[in-house]
Amino acid sequence: MKRSDIAVLLLLGALWGASFLFMRMGASEFGSMPLAGMRAIGAAACFAPLFASRRRVAELRAYWKPLAVMGLTNSALPYVLFSFAAQILPAGLSAIFDAITPLLVAASGWLWLNEKLTAPHMTGLVIGLAGVLWLIGDTAGFGHGGAGTILAMLACVAATVCYAFSVHYSHRRLKTVSPMTAAAGSQLVAALALAPSTVWLWPAKAPGAQAWIAMFGLAVACTAVAYVLFFRLIARAGAARTMIVLYLIPAFGVLWGSLFLGEAFTVAMAVGCAVILFGTALTTGVIRFRPMATADPMPIVEET
Repeated sequence: MKRSDIAVLLLLGALWGASFLFMRMGASEFGSMPLAGMRAIGAAACFAPLFASRRRVAELRAYWKPLAVMGLTNSALPYVLFSFAAQILPAGLSAIFDAITPLLVAASGWLWLNEKLTAPHMTGLVIGLAGVLWLIGDTAGFGHGGAGTILAMLACVAATVCYAFSVHYSHRRLKTVSPMTAAAGSQLVAALALAPSTVWLWPAKAPGAQAWIAMFGLAVACTAVAYVLFFRLIARAGAARTMIVLYLIPAFGVLWGSLFLGEAFTVAMAVGCAVILFGTALTTGVIRFRPMATADPMPIVEET
């Protein structure tokens, strides 16, 4: 990758990692539904100029059904679920849970689409799942949290399930649609879907300045700008290299939570994060084990 592409990759990881910081800052004052709704509405407003193009409007009309599904499963539902979790969980922990998305993409492809998984891929799935169970057990099972904490962690997992479904669905139903049209259309659908609940559940006490800043950062920087960077990076560096960002999100999420919210990064969180990322790398083929040509072959790690 070129240095400029690496810089964009780091910026994208920083922005998506910051989304967990902003949700943590804004969810307690806005509430999960209004924060999710304002995020979608703000992002849709940023994409509004795209709808001036007749070609994009034609794409929206032709593919409105799959775009509606994407808007719900890739935007509206995950926004609500992660915003709910942000009221309870530290930003860093929510970001770590987001790292299991590639695991679920691989698992769902194997279960529902009969996609082939090799032994290393299956091993990676088991390792990644062990990391998730470790985090849940340490945080909620040993006196550090109650039913609300468990529910928040399950909400994070449910959000990643939505993302995994969206990956397969978009690959099958939106192959010929412009990525920017898909991004704009999904945000528009999410905004329309969440607008009624945003109005209905709007907090009686007006959110403070910090919460509003967090909301705007979430909608503009972490959603609209991040989408543009994401698709441009795919065009320049390719999808496989762009997916490295999935490994940067938890690192930046933990970093921002520690710097701006004073969140502790415990040994248990470090272990869980490392196990999940190792399992993800194994499942997605970033780490490959290949036998050496010797009488008694030993596995070597090849990082690609």
